[in-house]
Amino acid sequence: MLWLVRFILNVLWFIFGSGFLMFLGYGLAALICFALVVTIPFGIAAGRIAIYSLAPFGREVVSRPGAGAPSVLANVLWVVLFGWWIALHHIVIGIAQCVTIIGIPFGFANFKLAPVAFWPLGREIVDTH
Repeated sequence: MLWLVRFILNVLWFIFGSGFLMFLGYGLAALICFALVVTIPFGIAAGRIAIYSLAPFGREVVSRPGAGAPSVLANVLWVVLFGWWIALHHIVIGIAQCVTIIGIPFGFANFKLAPVAFWPLGREIVDTH
């Protein structure tokens, strides 16, 4: 029965919670990063976030064991260039969605997206069971 609730929330998120628009934005960023070749690791991270933004309910972000110093250095570069304002965007949108009772689950989904948008490398998305 819990899978049905997650499915319904993901469908509503996709339509009303800006899930599709986030997917397009992160997907476009991933394509640009892939085209620039040097930024392919950032493209992989943006693609991971794009897929996560399609259906955040029933999934969570965990640290990937074995991610070492290169991912930390790349994350620092990500935070300076993109991460802080993308995460701030998720937090502001999440607060705005939490103003209404119907928007509270979508606000929490944005709060779940903020940490991975801030520090994306060395993380992976897993199903919650």
